[in-house]
Amino acid sequence: MATTETPEEIAARKEREKNELYALDISGVEWLSAPGGPEDEKVEIAYLPGGGVGMRNSKEPETVLRFTDAEWEAFVLGARDGEFDID
Repeated sequence: MATTETPEEIAARKEREKNELYALDISGVEWLSAPGGPEDEKVEIAYLPGGGVGMRNSKEPETVLRFTDAEWEAFVLGARDGEFDID
């Protein structure tokens, strides 16, 4: 029989996953971006060890947003669905 998490347990799990993600040493990850020259400002992503994705601006590489696999999947699906399209 599968157990279901309470809303409090879900929130605690998500907080724990986020803390673990931000505790990772990502100094050696490979950053990927669309083609362009080194002077171009681009969004870069990296697949993090143990899962998750990092995202940063190429002009501000010290600031990295980190997403769990579930968060990244939701973002990508939303982008594909047009949720972030500019009118």
